[in-house]
Parts: sequence; C-alpha cells; structure tokens
Amino acid sequence: MKGYILLIFLFFSLANVSAQLNFSEVNTETPSLLQKMDSLVESGKYENITSVLIAKNGKLLFEKYYNGNDLNSKHNTRSATKTMATLLTGIAIDKGFVVSEKDKIFKYLGHTLPVKNPDIRKENITIEDLLTMTSILECDDSNWHSRGHEERMYFIEDWTQFLVDLPVRSYPFGSKPEDSPYGRRFAYASAKAAAVAEILQNAIKDDLVTFTKKNLFEPLDIKDYTLNYSPKGILNTAGGSEYKSRDFLKLIQLCLNKGKWNGEQIISASWIEKATSPKVNAYDNVDYGYFLWLQSFGKDKKYKAFYMAGNGGNKILAFPELNVTVVITTTNYNNRNAHDFTDEIINKYIIPSIIKVKE
Repeated sequence: MKGYILLIFLFFSLANVSAQLNFSEVNTETPSLLQKMDSLVESGKYENITSVLIAKNGKLLFEKYYNGNDLNSKHNTRSATKTMATLLTGIAIDKGFVVSEKDKIFKYLGHTLPVKNPDIRKENITIEDLLTMTSILECDDSNWHSRGHEERMYFIEDWTQFLVDLPVRSYPFGSKPEDSPYGRRFAYASAKAAAVAEILQNAIKDDLVTFTKKNLFEPLDIKDYTLNYSPKGILNTAGGSEYKSRDFLKLIQLCLNKGKWNGEQIISASWIEKATSPKVNAYDNVDYGYFLWLQSFGKDKKYKAFYMAGNGGNKILAFPELNVTVVITTTNYNNRNAHDFTDEIINKYIIPSIIKVKE
C-alpha cells in the first residue's frame, strides 16, 4: 500500500514538472509586486499594454487584460509569430516531410530557379540558415538600405522569389561569420521567415494551414484565431497572425514542456532543444536559436529565457529553471521604448514575484 501511495505521489510530482495549462484553476491571491505592476499598467505608465499572463507549473498565477481588451481578444504580436515556422518545421521533420534543417532550400524551391544574381554559394543555403537569420543573402530589416528589407518585400507578390533573387551580402563592418560566435552572422529579416512557409508547404505537398490545424492547433485546442497570408495565399510566417493570449501561453508552454502536451509528443523534444539552443549572437547579451530569442531576465538574479518577440514590445517567454511561462501583448508598435517597457515589467515585477512564490 505504501508503495502504491509512493507511485501516485511520484506520478503527480512528475506531472507537475511538465504540467499542462489548467485555466479552470486560476490563482486568486496576487503577490504585492504584481499588484503594483497591475496598477502601473492600468495607469498607462507602459502605454498600450493589452494583456499580461503568467503561469507556473501549469497553473495560471496572473491574468489581466488592459486598454479595452479581454479574454476573447486576439492580438497581433507582429513578428512574435515567426516562431510558428519553427514549430511547424519541427513537426514536418518529425513526420518525414523534411529530412533535416540542414536540407538545402532549393530542394523545395526548385520552381524559383534560375535566380537573379546567380552565385554558386546560393545552392548551399539551408533551412537552418533561414531559421537562424544567417543566410548569405543581402537581407536585413535593421538596415533601410538593404535590398532585402521587408518594406521592399511587401510590394512584391512572390516573397520567396524576392528573397532568393537577392545578391550575396558582404561583411564590411564587424566580424565575418567564421570569426563570430557560433560561426554565424545575424541579420534579422522577415523575408527569411516567410520563405520557410513556402518550403514547408512544398515539402508536405498540401496546404500549410490545414497541416497546422491538424498537427498543432487541434492538439492544443486552439480554435479562434485570424491568420495572415502572403500575396500568393501561403501562411505568413513572417508575422501578422492574431491569437488569444491564452493560446500564446499554450504555444510557449508546449516549448517549455519539450514538445509534449497532454501526454502526446506534439513536437520532438530534440527539436525543441535545438530550437532553444544558441545558434548565433544577435545583440549584446542576446543570442538566437530557431526564430527564438535567448536572453536572461531578472533584477538581482538573472534567469535564462527563450521567447517569441515582435514589434511593440510583444513577448511570449519561457523560463525553464523557474518552470514559468509569460505572455505580454502590446500595441506599442514602432515605439522606441516598447521593448524597454516589457523588459522592465519582467525584470522589476514578474521575475521577483515568481522568486518569492518559489521561496
């Protein structure tokens, strides 16, 4: 009998480590730090915050909506949904439609050949080069002079052709890839994320949205969303699709759970490990995996996180050491303080409050 009780105890203890989200059990006691954060957000200190959700061990600790939003509001988190391409690539590999992220992109984009600005090095561009924002194509959204800047892409009907036609970039400033951390040079560009969707659609030989619904949305019970598409009608994995905050929390919790949901392995743990491991240094103290940012947050003590991020300070984060997931949605688009706002909320209020709960 004692052994049986011990087994039950172990079962629930292990279940708690990779707990699923239980929205029926919401924490009713709000820590004082989160109360203060709530008041400041309500006051408009951080301008257009639309929601803040925090879960620990699968239990919703905090959920609040602001500026006219509610539980059913859908949020355009802009580039945060680039990470959808990461999740779908992992599923496509798991199911054998794609052999590996090391596959050359023209294996799936043969219809774009021949390309402009031909260069034999283009033939070696891999899916991983796109997932890590490190392809050799001259494509950089942080440089208005870049031929591959997203604002130029949006005026072209065929976004993938736009990408592969770009010339090979040079490295006039800073280190070359071979001299950089992880052997890669980062250049953030929406065109790279958008091309992954067409690669996947060609690989599975079916509509990518149908594939997404069956293999990701249905298992996570994600039902109400607004998808964004390229001019060619392909799912836009560069950004723009809208989801409810609770569904964003499910997506990042899935990653924290190493791809498992309700006992089912939705995405292989090995893929999640790859996606959340540093592949390139993006900025000072910020690395990048597969369309996921890697950074440490906290006030006195820092905790590692991987997260989805988009214009306006939108952030959807996982803290593996704390077994915590966080969603912050905003409409502070093109606001130079936007990411500073959400970083302050995380560093000054969320992490310290979680540590106190942990203690």
